[in-house]
Amino acid sequence: MKGRVGRMWGTRQRIGLCLAAVLAWCGLASAQHWTPITMPFPGSAGTAMLRTDGMVMVEDNNTGFWWGLVPDSTGSYQNGVWVLLPLPPVGYDPLYFASAVLPDSRIIIEGGEYNSGVKDDTKLGAIFSDSSGFTSVSAPSGWSKIGDAPSVVLPNGKFMMGDCCSASEAILNASTLTWTSTGTGKADANSEEGWTLLPNGDVLTVDTQNGTNSELYNYKTGKWTSAGNLPKFLGNSCGMGIVPEMGPAVLRPNGTVFQAGANGGTAVYNLSTKKWTAGPSFPKGYGVADGPAAILPDGNVLVMASNISPCFKPPSKFYEFNGSTLTAAPNPPNASVDSSYYGRMLVLPLGGHVLFTDGSSDVEVYIPKGSAKSSWLPTITSFPPLVTRGKSYVVKGTQFNGLSGGAAYGDDAQSATNFPLVRLTNVVTGSVYYALTKNFSTGVATGATAVQTAFVAPSSMDTGLTMLEVVANGLSSAIATINVN
Repeated sequence: MKGRVGRMWGTRQRIGLCLAAVLAWCGLASAQHWTPITMPFPGSAGTAMLRTDGMVMVEDNNTGFWWGLVPDSTGSYQNGVWVLLPLPPVGYDPLYFASAVLPDSRIIIEGGEYNSGVKDDTKLGAIFSDSSGFTSVSAPSGWSKIGDAPSVVLPNGKFMMGDCCSASEAILNASTLTWTSTGTGKADANSEEGWTLLPNGDVLTVDTQNGTNSELYNYKTGKWTSAGNLPKFLGNSCGMGIVPEMGPAVLRPNGTVFQAGANGGTAVYNLSTKKWTAGPSFPKGYGVADGPAAILPDGNVLVMASNISPCFKPPSKFYEFNGSTLTAAPNPPNASVDSSYYGRMLVLPLGGHVLFTDGSSDVEVYIPKGSAKSSWLPTITSFPPLVTRGKSYVVKGTQFNGLSGGAAYGDDAQSATNFPLVRLTNVVTGSVYYALTKNFSTGVATGATAVQTAFVAPSSMDTGLTMLEVVANGLSSAIATINVN
């Protein structure tokens, strides 16, 4: 466990852009930069989840409230508005928890290192749907804790979660909200470990309590096996005798996984060779002892690092990993007062922009400069030429789940976006709508495999000639033209 006293976010005053930052970054359309959500968050913005209807739901830390960011009529999240969502079950107000978007469009929230400001590794949980709000979910049988747990949606569409403080894992039956044990052969406890879904369906993790070992979970057998040793240990106990912290791991389109270390080092796992190699080190004194990272459209990884001597202290700095080097990226306004563990990232469906929260009212968006290869995009092979508002349809194609999970953090937060959205743009009015998607194919980097998703045409959308796109991890397919009546 972390053993950090007072490691909880409070509301902080929004810090404005200084003139120097404005001069350096604003107006440079070709350079990556940050831009704020125009309407400040109503509280302390924490973990963000992308719903399958395009809304972003964000937890208000230490209040129990969740808010939805609704993009404007042009699809802009920067100019979107915040709306209060239905309240979670009474007594469930977690901080640092497991979460995922399920194939039926619901969002599950499980456990929490803190609950209502108290460190208790709660085993409470809830599932959210737009129609019924939050419903309580019981913990797996025999579990006394869930806490800040790792989780992932497997290629068979099932949600798997680990106990924060043991080697136990369980799989959720989403229909009955009951659990089944899985995960035999785990070499160490799940504490402080993150999970990365791979194209073959395996789940990769780097051990925090077993030297340089890494492990793979096979969802067909339910067993863990070794994935080999890293060149060096990347954990960091931060001088407090706690279970070592670990940074985020992100799958890249070239078939490698970038693992950021909590002690300043990094490593790269190659899916073809099944070998680890050393990656570049962060500048001296910096690392990711808990912190976020996200895939960018060009395959680079945006990562937030901060002071590791001592741990958990500001300032923070941002970098892009391009496969061989770490290059300094522009910092958001609060970087000088943020530690990396404050941060959360979420890949948005528009241009692969990255939403960033840090426990303040200032929510920022990172605008990358690179672009994706055409072979990385979703493709549409079958679609309905005519749709009626409020009705459900199916669109088919390839790569609807993207080439990466999207964003990563590890045990404290999961905001994967490897699922399809359907964006609809009216040709005459230019109004943008996101259709609720559900019953979609799951996995990541599915290549030429035929996949599909159901979508419900919004009842409020404009009629007439409309452009339909499938979006995964911010990458959009070519446009299919339909008629809406």
